[in-house]
Amino acid sequence: MPKLSSASRRRFLQQIGATSLLMAAGPLSSFAAREQAEERMIRYNKSFSPNDTIRLAVIGFGIQGHGDTATALKVPGVELVAVCDLYNGRLDNAKELYGDKIFTTRNYQEILGRKDVDAVIIATSDHWHARITKEALKAGKAVYCEKPMVHKISEGMDVVNASLASKGIIQIGSQRVSSIIYAKAQELLQAGEIGKLNMVNAVYDRQNAIGAWEYTMPLDASPDTVDWNRYVEGMNKIPFDPKKFFWWRNYKEFGTGVAGDLFVHLLSGTHVITGSKGPEKIYASGQLSYWKDGRNVPDVMTGILQYPDTAAHPAFQLTLQVNFVSGTGGGETIRLVGDEGVIDIKYNGLTVKHSIMPKAPGFGGYDAVMTYPKSMQQQLTDAYKQKYTDAERRAPHKDDIDFKAPPGYSDHLDHITRFFDAIRGSKQIVEDATFGFRAAAPALACNDSYFNKKIVFWNPEKMQLENS
Repeated sequence: MPKLSSASRRRFLQQIGATSLLMAAGPLSSFAAREQAEERMIRYNKSFSPNDTIRLAVIGFGIQGHGDTATALKVPGVELVAVCDLYNGRLDNAKELYGDKIFTTRNYQEILGRKDVDAVIIATSDHWHARITKEALKAGKAVYCEKPMVHKISEGMDVVNASLASKGIIQIGSQRVSSIIYAKAQELLQAGEIGKLNMVNAVYDRQNAIGAWEYTMPLDASPDTVDWNRYVEGMNKIPFDPKKFFWWRNYKEFGTGVAGDLFVHLLSGTHVITGSKGPEKIYASGQLSYWKDGRNVPDVMTGILQYPDTAAHPAFQLTLQVNFVSGTGGGETIRLVGDEGVIDIKYNGLTVKHSIMPKAPGFGGYDAVMTYPKSMQQQLTDAYKQKYTDAERRAPHKDDIDFKAPPGYSDHLDHITRFFDAIRGSKQIVEDATFGFRAAAPALACNDSYFNKKIVFWNPEKMQLENS
């Protein structure tokens, strides 16, 4: 990292809002945290020679493909050379955004065959993730695959094995894994800030049509502008239906519903904070409450997952919730509950609040002692006061913590930057195929539980389903 003068360092820290990093987290803040913040920002502004340029292609240029591409091109030394999508209008849009020199195609295999492509972003519908990922790894491309890594649990180990066999670089796109907010939560949890963890409550609610995947349709959607046959390749014949193409998240044949789209974010975040490999027992329930537009997945869903006691963490229960018609207005929250407090994580920061039990057990108030004869009440009171000091009867106090990310911080940019750093050999991947599968499988097991009305048993070490 370039050396900065003292004056430059102070200006730099002010620009990235590092004072919020320092003031917020109390004694757990460190100069190392500031150094890491500086390093991230300097990497974003570093220039690269033509020989270091990473040439990128995007397969699937829908909403997430657009977002991933725009973020990737903020990283120095990354150049977009090709875009693949099955809808002609998005290929036209790619040229409008990035110039006529961009190679466009409806056949992703033409992308994988190009020698000028070093890395691919796979942002297709979920049912294509595993197939394209395996082919891309075999073709020697670095892969950034959107979550969930796979459409079905049965596809997971094939992708993991393909990654190991190719020794290629693969990162799954759950950006919370790279967030400094989640890194701080991990630090606080490991430091015992909330005592012994026993429960995690994770919510990702929405309350609008776009959030519920009713996206605006193009005016020219037809078999002429959409390569429908390629889209449904390998499936039973399905007549062209623009909703099943442009609203694919609403259909389990192409997407993975709220579990694969949003539970997986909550699972990824929980796993990186706790160091967990996953739950052993999974149950989910839900319903279609409001968005009755032909979809065959629920718009309200809750999962209950039991995590075993391991070397990384104590046993805890995780509750997952998505509500697409939430009167709260929506939002994403992960709450880690310990026996001495809670960590509440939201998009731009976290708070820690403490509630620590006194050493002395409870006595008086809403207690059976008031039901006894008065003489016995006095005897019990005297004995209690003699056994425990005033200090032992008081709950210990710890200051609350309020930690905020620097203004303008983007965990998406951090996550994608780590992917390109790994390609250049300077960093390790933070969400490889194994991590991605361990996050995807419990999410997809929630779907299995919901549709089959059963508890699903999962072996997080072996990454396989088990008999009940």
